[in-house]
Amino acid sequence: MGTTQDYALFAVGQMEGAGPVTFRKMMGEYVVYLEEKVVALVCDNNLFIKPTEAGRKVIERLTASPAAVAPPFPGAKGWFVIGDKIEDRDFLTELLRAGYKELPLPKPRKSRSKGKK
Repeated sequence: MGTTQDYALFAVGQMEGAGPVTFRKMMGEYVVYLEEKVVALVCDNNLFIKPTEAGRKVIERLTASPAAVAPPFPGAKGWFVIGDKIEDRDFLTELLRAGYKELPLPKPRKSRSKGKK
């Protein structure tokens, strides 16, 4: 089952305190960007945050429990599972801002050669 657009809009709205958040639909699910970096996935109406050491520390400090990690789709590496904490905008803001600093910039796209057939 794919993610509904309403849930994706809700999830992105909850993350807006972290900065300019955008999203893009891909294969029935959604990729979430903070500025130009991929920071989250919305899969099967669940929010997954890209794992970073800084993010793990924020989760453990604010929830007093270990960060839950699971793959957002079969074959994927584990991402932080947000669950009910999606309701807490301050939590998401702090988590995304902390993790953003550790994430690399996206690799530049290769330009397509014009005139090739």
